[in-house]
Amino acid sequence: MSTTAVLAQAAGEVSTGEAVAFWILGPVALAGALGLVFARHAVHAALLLVLTMFSIAVLYLVQSAPFLGFVQIIVYTGAVMMLFLFVLMLVGRDSKDSVIEVLRGQRAAALVFGVALAALLVGGLARGLTSVTPAGLAAGGLGWNGNVPGLGRLIFTDYLLAFELTAALLMVAALGAMVLSGSQSSQHTKIGQRATVLKRLRGEHARISPLPGPGVYATANSVAVPAILPDGSIAPESLSEIIESVAVDVPDTTTPDAHALTGRPAPDRTAASGEAAETGEHR
Repeated sequence: MSTTAVLAQAAGEVSTGEAVAFWILGPVALAGALGLVFARHAVHAALLLVLTMFSIAVLYLVQSAPFLGFVQIIVYTGAVMMLFLFVLMLVGRDSKDSVIEVLRGQRAAALVFGVALAALLVGGLARGLTSVTPAGLAAGGLGWNGNVPGLGRLIFTDYLLAFELTAALLMVAALGAMVLSGSQSSQHTKIGQRATVLKRLRGEHARISPLPGPGVYATANSVAVPAILPDGSIAPESLSEIIESVAVDVPDTTTPDAHALTGRPAPDRTAASGEAAETGEHR
């Protein structure tokens, strides 16, 4: 049967509601598939694949195939994809790891297998449109007491090996994702807080003091230097009252004047020196 005859026969049997559902859900499924390919975050890619599977399941229901539609939703969308999402969220996956080539030549191998798979799909589609006559759900269920029992008998008789291999492939894929993520994360050993403090005390750490808190711009480690807020102003709470009351004989010209920046009056250093002298005489 030619492609034109098959398309003409299909156009004559498609109802208006089925056509409307196809033109609505078809672009949604295609957009989800494209988002799956181009998404940079693994969780976003999995959610887009869920959208594609759900759209295809609704198309199955519209085409009078409730068993395939509910299996698509319950098994693939509800179980398999949720399993992958749990693995991604529990193990963790950074977007920067996607550019790391773990195996040599994996990009070339992926390109070769992708072209081979595309050729296989195009060949199967061309054969289905030219030399295969569709039987339909009613004819396919004859002799099996319905379409669903016939599908179950075929899965567990003629296609039992393919069914078991598919189930094993899904399990191996989930376990492989966990093992690969765990092996890559174990290569980067995290140093605890106690070890970091000991390294700072021994002078083995890159910084002698911790990094400043978020939202504060610090240019020095001295407590006499005020902290700068994100808007460029001075944080008054970063200045210590004790440091301000100490008289400094040699002014530090390398750091800004904290009192001039904050608008606070400078302490009377002469009075502070006189009080210190009187205290020394009494002693």
